[in-house]
Order: sequence, then structure tokens, then C-alpha cells
Amino acid sequence: MAEEKKIKILIVDDDSFLLDMYALKFSQSGFDVVTAEGPVFALDKLKAGLVPDIMLLDIVMPVMDGFALLEKINEEKLIPNTMKIILSNLGQAQDIDRGKALGAIAYIVKVNTTPAEAVEKVKELANKK
Repeated sequence: MAEEKKIKILIVDDDSFLLDMYALKFSQSGFDVVTAEGPVFALDKLKAGLVPDIMLLDIVMPVMDGFALLEKINEEKLIPNTMKIILSNLGQAQDIDRGKALGAIAYIVKVNTTPAEAVEKVKELANKK
């Protein structure tokens, strides 16, 4: 029987502790995990040809925030078929609307969601695709 293809997820966060924790949770749940400590590294990986099935990104990051990263990805037509999901502590309606306007299919507020719940939510979204 053919092995089910692992879902490749790119996790972008400038907080290395959170990045490692989410990477561990997602890999334990059967995802193929790639991490980028910040948007600059994420862009480098995408430009080098990385095409994740899902990109999970933080908004509040130095140099370039998650919104700017999404704008750049859209401008350069990188990963058009990748599901983009925002995982951030910014949970205001205007932040959520802005994220969705930039192509994010979901918005997970970190403070209201445990890492396990975030993994479940992402799995749910991936199964709908």
C-alpha cells in the first residue's frame, strides 16, 4: 500500500522557542515540517524552490511583519497554491480581515489556542482542501 504523502508545512516565527515547540507538535502529528526563523529566511527558502502545502505564519516579527511577507509572496507569485494560515497574538477584527484579504484562509489567535488545538485546526483545514 502506498504511504500517504506527508503534508509539508512551513512554520514562520521569529520566536525560536515557539518555532521549535510548534515544529515538534506538527512533526509528532505526521507533518513534514520546515521552519523559518523570521520572514527573511522564509522568503529565501521559498525563492529557493520550497513549496509547502501549508504555511503557518506569525504577524509580529522584526524587519518585515507577516502581512508584509504575505504581500511579498503575492507580488512575486510564490506558492500560489499553498494554504496560508496566520498564527498570531494579534486578534483584532482588522488584523483578521487584513490577513484574509492577503490570502490567509484561517487566522489562529495564539493566546486562545494551545499548540495541540492549532495542530488540530490546521489538520481540519488541510482535510477540507
